[in-house]
Amino acid sequence: MTHEFDGREYQKASAHQRQWGTRLITELNLCGSERVLDLGCGDGTLTARIADLLPQGEALGIDASQGMIDTARPKERENLHFLLMDIDDLDFVAQFDVVFSNAALHWVKDHRRLWHNVCRALRPGGRVRFNFAAEGNCRHLLQVVRQAMALPDFAAHFAEFEWPWYMPPVDRYAALVASEGPEDARVWPENRDTSFPNADALTAWIDQPSLVPFLAHLPRDARKPFRDFVVARMIEATARDDSTYFETFRRINVAVLDYNAARPR
Repeated sequence: MTHEFDGREYQKASAHQRQWGTRLITELNLCGSERVLDLGCGDGTLTARIADLLPQGEALGIDASQGMIDTARPKERENLHFLLMDIDDLDFVAQFDVVFSNAALHWVKDHRRLWHNVCRALRPGGRVRFNFAAEGNCRHLLQVVRQAMALPDFAAHFAEFEWPWYMPPVDRYAALVASEGPEDARVWPENRDTSFPNADALTAWIDQPSLVPFLAHLPRDARKPFRDFVVARMIEATARDDSTYFETFRRINVAVLDYNAARPR
């Protein structure tokens, strides 16, 4: 299922995602001539940072949300482009030296298909660097959202609801990659628990992107009450004595340093 986000609001609310992504970009050690694919590029900020490091190369960001792509496209230049595309629909063949993704692949349900498409998109010797949500991510939010969904005013609307995220245990994901991905793929956990500096920052992150799939499933007159319940309970559940607001962010890291396209599958 494709979710539609407000790219401008996401850009304001995603400071911690940008921080994680900036570190990942540094780890790529780009030489400047690569062709890089950014999966789930969002508002395009990180894709633009990648393009800054590619004076003789190119970066392409894809996202399934028109709102994200509309926000990203003003950043385009000669070596930076954005494309409206669902990650599930990747159909590139041996076109990229690096496939990168930060804080996006927990929105993708079929990771066997993902790895097939990523391996097909890589050139021989290509690299992969992913970071996305693992089991234990956003523990408070998930608990509060489930409470809201069960309330009498909202429960009937979620009878056919499909949970929007894939957040597997790290060991289970490592087994999947071992069976579907390149031989040299590394998978490891990371704790990126975050303290939001104030209630406004916490609320902005709840609004974009966290509640988008749930509000889209409700009639318009039920959206604000649902959102207000979640925000109030989250402020209560995550408040700390130092006036910050704490949430768990548990991540899966994946790296492939040298993809051998000739390996039999």
